Amino acid sequence: MGKKQLKLGAFLSVPGNHLAGWRHPDADTSCDMDFGWYMRLTQMAEAAKYDCIFFQDTVAVGGSDALKAGDMTRTSLSRIVKLEPTACLAALAMGTSHIGLVATATTTFNEPYNIARRFATIDHISNGRCGWNLVTSQIEDEAGNFNLDTHVDHAARYERAIEFYEVVSGLWDSWEADAFPKDKERGVWFDYDRMHFLDHHGKHFHVRGPLNVSRTPQGRPIVAQAGSSEPGRELAARTADVVFTAQTELAEAREFFADVKGRTAKYGRTPDDIKIMPGITPVIGRTMEEAQEKYDRLQALLPDDVALAALARFTRGIDIFSFPLDGPMPDLPETNAAKSRQKLIMDMARKYNMTLRQVARSVSAAQGHRVLVGTPAYVADELQEWLEKDAADGFNVICNYYPKPFEEFSNLVIPELQRRGIFRTAYEGTTLRENLGLKAPENRFTAARKARAAD
Repeated sequence: MGKKQLKLGAFLSVPGNHLAGWRHPDADTSCDMDFGWYMRLTQMAEAAKYDCIFFQDTVAVGGSDALKAGDMTRTSLSRIVKLEPTACLAALAMGTSHIGLVATATTTFNEPYNIARRFATIDHISNGRCGWNLVTSQIEDEAGNFNLDTHVDHAARYERAIEFYEVVSGLWDSWEADAFPKDKERGVWFDYDRMHFLDHHGKHFHVRGPLNVSRTPQGRPIVAQAGSSEPGRELAARTADVVFTAQTELAEAREFFADVKGRTAKYGRTPDDIKIMPGITPVIGRTMEEAQEKYDRLQALLPDDVALAALARFTRGIDIFSFPLDGPMPDLPETNAAKSRQKLIMDMARKYNMTLRQVARSVSAAQGHRVLVGTPAYVADELQEWLEKDAADGFNVICNYYPKPFEEFSNLVIPELQRRGIFRTAYEGTTLRENLGLKAPENRFTAARKARAAD
């Protein structure tokens, strides 16, 4: 058996994941709304042989409560606007041939038929490279854009998400692979027996089907999931092909890895059916000292009030601005938004006895993800250790700004991973599912027909 192979996603958090990254002299501030940059970054990722690019999304302006109140100092200074990601995926497919294309769409503020149709269409356009990142909307600002005064309860969001997925996956099975003979001689466009009505009647959705898009090139689009709370882990074990997660410590990452994969059996799945990919933010230098200087220079661009604003979305229920910056991190009331991310922040604060200022600046620097500051060899060492110790199948690379940090990781770290024999030098296949090493799903109706024939 050869060496375990690392999977890599490029998390394109434009104009940068660090809230002050856009202020760096090397940062291009136009890449939030310039599609040309989206294409260039995606093509750069494909040249480096990443598995996929990935767009996070929310259906609101983050921090809009503060903006509406006129308190501009209490909201982030970047990532206010962005292009709608699923439209971008369709366009990016035209300029690429192998890299996977993944985007977020919420189950809380969408309908299953629309999502099933949209991602199936992109899978056809891209010849089997599409993925849907299933989320339940952790940003409370989103509710106000969809006829709600307050955010949907956390448990109710996950209950809806489970049914939402069942409807979407059912719609993706509307047509069997051989449903369209398009036989001119016999005048048969489609085989009625290979078309299936879903007729779903549940608590949240009544959906008849069938989907008006045929079965997709990779069977179904890849499903990614990002929640790490208890309901999030259960949803991932049940639905996800890929899990995007925030993990900063090896022991905790190994526990998460084992726990999520250990839940798959109850859903008729195996641990190999899921790839777990924590986020990492690289800061790369020729020496360890140079890398640290680069990180310190970036952190110096970040005002404390902006750092606190980034933390504030995890602290609803208390006025985080009223606490002394150099005092201990206060206890937080239970959130209805990002439960797992709030826990990660509090665990970090307690473990390292961090002040409120330190916590806020850490959150602003990486949004809870692990920051790797060092040489290409050091970064490769860390990724290899997590891979070999069953803490991750791969990683999502999240850059502080664009394009230079992304170029550095692609041009310096990836060749080091390839030299060690733990990352590809050529794509294994043409679909995202093939490149991730995931088996193609069988249409449930085809499977049932085969079972009846066997009897």
